[in-house]
Amino acid sequence: MSRQTKPSIVFAHGLWADGSCFGKLIPALRADGREVVSVQNSLDTLEGDVAAVTRALGRVSSPAILVGHSYGGTVITAAGTDSRVAGLVYIAALAPDGDETSQSLIGKFPTTSVFSHIEVADGRIWLRPDGIDCFAGDLSEEEQQVVWATQGVPAANLFEQTMAGTAWRSKPSWCIVARNDRTVQPDLERFCAKRMGATTYEADSSHVPMLSQPRFVLDVIRAAVSAVQKA
Repeated sequence: MSRQTKPSIVFAHGLWADGSCFGKLIPALRADGREVVSVQNSLDTLEGDVAAVTRALGRVSSPAILVGHSYGGTVITAAGTDSRVAGLVYIAALAPDGDETSQSLIGKFPTTSVFSHIEVADGRIWLRPDGIDCFAGDLSEEEQQVVWATQGVPAANLFEQTMAGTAWRSKPSWCIVARNDRTVQPDLERFCAKRMGATTYEADSSHVPMLSQPRFVLDVIRAAVSAVQKA
């Protein structure tokens, strides 16, 4: 790849979030001269969310770095097989293999914290107000309330769905482990990172380091960009 090529960035959010959860990263990356798109996943079907990311790849220049948070890691694992994708960054994220679902992967390292603060209603999984501390405990109360109010609410069976493709088997990967995560087990994040042979970083953060430690996350994304650009 030419050193003059500037990889673009496509973000994929997870459950109980939307594309604005990367809002502290986007201005800095744009100031670096990057094209950036933060996809709004419907959280209706995995297939639909992978398709949304794939469409976004058509709106930025290739090569692209896909950045997935939480369930967004499952999305970029499938979408990342696209030839326009040069690398993957996982933030406190799931990274299933071809024979795994998001749910079966979580089952390897169960967590009871956040899932004792949810409500299933109207076919969706809602995060109750008393669960926001498990999700974003290192944010201010004001920020926590914004995160809760803008939550993307997933279909009840979303974690049971599968898609073909395991991009981390063929694309370079970077992982951020959130040491104080009470939504996805930190040991699960470490397991995924080790299995994919990712360049791994650890942050003393909740499940949302892109909000609580944006500079740290930016440094990791920039490291991925630099490595891909020099390849």
